[in-house]
Amino acid sequence: MAEIVLFHHAQGLTAGVHAFADRLRSVGHTVHTPDLYEGKTFERLDEGIAHVRQIGFDTVTERGVQAVEALPQTLVYAGFSLGVLPVAKLAVSRPGAAGALFLSGFVPPSEFGAWPGVPSQVHGMDADPEFADSGDLAAAEEFAVAEGNTEVYVYPGSAHLFADSSLNEYDPGAAELLTDRVLEFLAKI
Repeated sequence: MAEIVLFHHAQGLTAGVHAFADRLRSVGHTVHTPDLYEGKTFERLDEGIAHVRQIGFDTVTERGVQAVEALPQTLVYAGFSLGVLPVAKLAVSRPGAAGALFLSGFVPPSEFGAWPGVPSQVHGMDADPEFADSGDLAAAEEFAVAEGNTEVYVYPGSAHLFADSSLNEYDPGAAELLTDRVLEFLAKI
């Protein structure tokens, strides 16, 4: 079984992020869910983005790095949207990464250093303005071609945080397929 660190999205450590972590735990994985917002959650995505702009993207990324300091070296890093920042940074800068899961977002790991060749997955919706239109999807596809050890999964729809069951944009069908693919990925770690 894998040991995973799951980073939340811009709306914070929501009940839906906890539910996703619990789903992974239910099959025997160990999942850590650090709170990069120190207890704050936001009803709307734009409120969460305003918060992260106020505290700084670098601050959020560094909180993610600090959150794993006491954990074992061999970890799978996973993150929803904003959470992909610490995923990319840790996968390239902390020895022992076993895998990386970029959920509803992608940042080229080259922003932080050389990719260590660990297996990874990227998930997002084909009409999501925050994923497809922002350039995340194109960057993920380019990364997958260059690295060869990355699977990119695109789902029909325009929801951004479609796998967070506590949000209105939750898409049960797409979320279940994403979860199945994540579990298959983790089973190979």
